[in-house]
Amino acid sequence: MPVKSPQFELVWCSADVVSFTSRLYERSGAQVLGLTPEEFAIVLHGVAEKQIPAGDSSKAVCELLESLRIEDLTLARACAAGKERAWEVFLTRFREKLYDIAAGITKESSSARELADSLYGELYGVTTRDGERVSKLAFYTGRGSLEGWLRTVLAQEHINRYRKQKRLVSLDEKSEEGVQFAAQPTVAQDAGLVDPRIESAVDEVLTRLPAEDRFVLAAYYLDERTLADIARTLRVHESTISRKLTKLAKLLKKQVLAQLAKQGMSRRQAQEALEVDVRDLGINLHNRLMQERLDPSFSISTAKGSKRP
Repeated sequence: MPVKSPQFELVWCSADVVSFTSRLYERSGAQVLGLTPEEFAIVLHGVAEKQIPAGDSSKAVCELLESLRIEDLTLARACAAGKERAWEVFLTRFREKLYDIAAGITKESSSARELADSLYGELYGVTTRDGERVSKLAFYTGRGSLEGWLRTVLAQEHINRYRKQKRLVSLDEKSEEGVQFAAQPTVAQDAGLVDPRIESAVDEVLTRLPAEDRFVLAAYYLDERTLADIARTLRVHESTISRKLTKLAKLLKKQVLAQLAKQGMSRRQAQEALEVDVRDLGINLHNRLMQERLDPSFSISTAKGSKRP
């Protein structure tokens, strides 16, 4: 179990954050779905604690919470907690949508039903851990739309099933039948979801990024280094890296949307297209982000004249 940061707990218990979470509770619909204020606060605490670096302010916590898809997050976590009313709302909103998405992936109705139904089992929680039901919805954090998250999860489930099926097929048997085996498709090709215009737009935007920005993105999102570790490398405070990542995420989304618009997508089409997991794109993201590695002696503090913490 991770050790809680005393600094974060102090910020979380501040009057500003307590007041803000109370207002979010009122507007989230949590009460209607069966979540108590205490349960709602635990959900937000878990999301914020993983994304706010130690020592950041109550303002940063409130800004993060404000950026969440709070109604989607509340619905997902209420379902994960087994709230009956939440499941009624969830099925009304997403049952047919999930079947439609599955049909778009499998291109065949019976397979689509099977795929969507298998996901419902994962969402409801068919497995247990320490005697408690585990729902995949407990991993949704509200950073993107719930529909987009479900689409990605459904696509990944299809990919897992496809790969499992491939392993069960005897290569020797197929070879004897004279079957010509094609190169193994990428994740995105397996799922059949990614518009090539998205790949082109993301590729264009990442290529234009300064070396320092590519380093920070690659270190955090691909190498999974901590904020503190990246901050030590660049000799700045970890809150500086946190703010930089937030700004970069907004900037990249804006620039990719602009590129997609140039390629003929409407704003709504572009926003829906960006719900795909960027790791499923047919782009070697690590190579793109690390085209120009930073010299280890380089630091933001040196470049900008700031003081080392």
